[in-house]
Amino acid sequence: MKKFLLIFFCSIAIAGSAQIKLTNPILSGFYPDPSVTKVGTDYYLVNSTFSYFPGIPVFHSKDLKNWKQIGNVIDRPGQMNFMGDGVSRGLFAPSINFHNGLYYVTCTLIDRKGNFVVTAKNPAGPWSDPVWLPEVKGIDPSLFFDKDKAYIVYNSDAPDNKPLYSGHRTIRVYEFDPINLKVIGEEKQLVNGGVDISKKPVWIEGPHIFKRGNWYYLCAAEGGTSVNHSQVVLRSKSAVGPYVAYENNPILTQRDLDPNRKNPITSAGHAELIDGPDGKTYAVFLAVRPYEGDFYNTGRETFIAPVKWVNDWPVINPDSKEIKFNYFANFKEVKIKNAKPQNGNFSYRIKFENRLDPALLFLRTLDTSWYKLNQSGLTMDLRSETVMGNGNPAFIGKRQQHLKCDASTQLVFDARSENEKAGITIFQSEYNFYFLCKSIAKDQPVIQLFKGNKDSKSMDLLAETKFLGAKIYLKIEANKDKYHFYYASKPKEWKVLKENVDGKFLSTKVAGGFVGSLFGLYATSSGEKSVNKANFKWLDYSGDDQ
Repeated sequence: MKKFLLIFFCSIAIAGSAQIKLTNPILSGFYPDPSVTKVGTDYYLVNSTFSYFPGIPVFHSKDLKNWKQIGNVIDRPGQMNFMGDGVSRGLFAPSINFHNGLYYVTCTLIDRKGNFVVTAKNPAGPWSDPVWLPEVKGIDPSLFFDKDKAYIVYNSDAPDNKPLYSGHRTIRVYEFDPINLKVIGEEKQLVNGGVDISKKPVWIEGPHIFKRGNWYYLCAAEGGTSVNHSQVVLRSKSAVGPYVAYENNPILTQRDLDPNRKNPITSAGHAELIDGPDGKTYAVFLAVRPYEGDFYNTGRETFIAPVKWVNDWPVINPDSKEIKFNYFANFKEVKIKNAKPQNGNFSYRIKFENRLDPALLFLRTLDTSWYKLNQSGLTMDLRSETVMGNGNPAFIGKRQQHLKCDASTQLVFDARSENEKAGITIFQSEYNFYFLCKSIAKDQPVIQLFKGNKDSKSMDLLAETKFLGAKIYLKIEANKDKYHFYYASKPKEWKVLKENVDGKFLSTKVAGGFVGSLFGLYATSSGEKSVNKANFKWLDYSGDDQ
C-alpha cells in the first residue's frame, strides 16, 4: 500500500511539473519585430508586415510554443493600403497591449501619416480604423498602462533635430489618453542616443516600458537590425524617468560571437519581456538564421529565450552566449486545434476551396475582384500589373519558413500570347525574384524560368522548354544558397528545368530591405490587357532544416 501511494504521489508530481521544449524560431520565416502581451492565461503576438496585405498578423498561444494565427489587424483596404510603396515600406514594428477589456495596437505607417493606434474587443478582430497620432513623430510606438495613467513611448529624432552622428536617435514619451486615443501634455525625452552617448550608439528603437516591483524598466533595441543588433535596458522609479542604464548592457546580443560558428543565430534584438505560464520571465525577440556569413533568405524571425533577474535587472539567455535552438521549461504544452505548425520541420497543403488562409499575403492591398475560390481551387485573372511595380499584381504569397524547403502547385493555364504568364515565384523584392511559369514562345507552349533585373527593370530568361497540355505541376526547391526549379505533367514525376540557381540573389544582404522570401502564386499579362485566367488547385509546402 505504501509503495502504491509513493508511486501515485510521484506520478502526480511529475504530471504537475510537465516539461515543454520551446523550439526556435517560434515563428519561422518572415515574422519580424515581435510584440507580445499576456491576458489571463492567453498570449497574443503581432509582427511587422511592411507593404504586404493583410497587415500585422495576430497570433494566439497558451504556452509560448504553439501559435495559431487568429486574424490580421489591417485586413480592410478601408483602414489603409500601401499602393505605390516599395515592399519594405508600409507598416513598421507594431506593439500590442491590453487594458480594461480593450486590445490596442500601435504602429508606424512609414513615409505617410506616421503613427497610429487601432483597437479591438477581440484580438481576432475586427480592429478599428486607425486613429492617427500626428504629435508622435518617429517610429516604433508602444503603450504602457500604469494604474490610472497611460503612456506612449517611441523612437524619435535627435535633440533639436541635430544628430551628432549617423544613427543618433532618441526615445521619447507622451502621456496618452486611452479613451479618446490622443496624447496629453508635452513630449518628454527619456534617452538620448542610447545607453552611453559617448560611444555613439545607433538606432535606439523598439522601446517598451514595463513595471516590476518598484522599478519601471525601459527596454529597447540598439545597434540597428543587422549583425550589430542588441537589446539594452534602463530603469527608473518613475515611468517618465530619469532612467539609468544597466552597467552590464547589452542584455542580449550575438555580435561578439564567432561568425563562423556552426548553425549561427545572429542579429538578435527588438525584444519584449513577458511572464511565462510558470511565472518566470521570457524574452520574445527577432533574430535571423544565416546559411553563410550574413546571407539569409527567410527574413527576420521570432525567437524566444529565458530571462534571469540579477539584482533587479533582466538578463536574456543568461546561461549561454549563443541563442539556443531549443529551451526547456517546467510548464505544460498546450496545443491549439487546427493550427498550422510554425516551428520545427513540417509539411502541409494549402487548399483554396472556401477561404484563404489568413497567413497568405497580397501585395499592398486586397482586391477580391481578380480572384475566386471554389472546388476547383484558386482562379486568378491575369492582371497587367507585375511584381516589379508598386501596384497590386495577381500574386498571393506564402512565407519561406525554412532554409531547406520546397513549394509546389498544380496549375491549369493556356497562354494566348507571349506576355501572358502564370506560375510560381520565389519573391524577395521587386527585382529580386525568380519566376517559374507557363507561357508561349514563338507560338509554342513553354515552361520558362525568369530572374528579376533591377538595372533593366525587367526579367531575364534563364531557361525554357516546350510543354504540351493545359495542366502542369511546378515546384521550387530551396537548399540554403541554391534553388532548383522543376515541372511535371504527372504528380511527383519531376523534371529539371534548372538547378543550382543563385539563392544569395534572394537574400536580405543582396536585395536590401526588411522582408523575407515568399513563395507566390502569380499570373500576369505583363502590362497588356487580358481576359485570360489561371487556376491553382493547391499550394504544397514542406520544410526540413537541420
